[in-house]
Amino acid sequence: MSDNELGVFLRTRREAVTPAEVGLPTGPRRRTPGLRRAELATLAGISVDYLTRLEQGRDRHPSAQVLAVLGDALRLSFDERVHLRRLSKAAGGAALCPTVTPPARSVRPAVRAMLDRFGPGPAVLLNRINDVLAYTAGYEKLAGPVGLLDDAETPNLARFVFTDDRARALYPEWDRVADEQVAHLKAESVLPDAHITQLADELTVIAGAAFADRWRAPNLLPRRTGVERWAHPAAGALRLSYETLELPEADAQRMLIYLPADDATSAALDRLAGRHPGALRAVNG
Repeated sequence: MSDNELGVFLRTRREAVTPAEVGLPTGPRRRTPGLRRAELATLAGISVDYLTRLEQGRDRHPSAQVLAVLGDALRLSFDERVHLRRLSKAAGGAALCPTVTPPARSVRPAVRAMLDRFGPGPAVLLNRINDVLAYTAGYEKLAGPVGLLDDAETPNLARFVFTDDRARALYPEWDRVADEQVAHLKAESVLPDAHITQLADELTVIAGAAFADRWRAPNLLPRRTGVERWAHPAAGALRLSYETLELPEADAQRMLIYLPADDATSAALDRLAGRHPGALRAVNG
């Protein structure tokens, strides 16, 4: 990753905002994608020189007020504002000692009980490096036949996506899934984390450019909800709606819950799990 993630994020967001979105005129001679530095500086009420220093990494200590006005001017979402704040803390030298706490692999009884109660539906618990810690019977029926759980020690979702040929067959939108895996890892590694770095080094060597190019690219925020398409070897074409539940910060874990996004997927999941039709209803049917 770049050693100037804050500056890269500001520049890429500036280039993604069109003049029309902020009420500025557009013209045929514009060569800069999105907003010019001078335009953003005017909207935010800061100097062009200061904005230039932030983007180039020559100033790494923006105040909370500066971050707030930049967030307003760039029309940042709530998640993007949180991400901007984390990047500024990292750039400013906060907590720069590498994280030595190993990724959590224990599952609290209450969390395991939640998974047990959701058993018929597919749900999986992941830690900060995307290790698979626990899952429902429904997820085992779904993920087992595709090879995702083959690693007897600790299956890892990112490792499966980038190093197992079956992943490209499983995900018709593999590029999007790969982007999401890297986005989750990078969101967890704004502050130095030796364990994520180790996994990133491993995937860079094994997967090559498919991972390395994404790891070097500007940060993307991971999606917390959406729809994944699977080409399942036993159930056929699936459209799975997913929701992400973040556990308390001390756990550093998240639960990924899948539901059928249409009636055909609902029926396919019921057949896969040996349930009566209609047991798992489509959320967008």
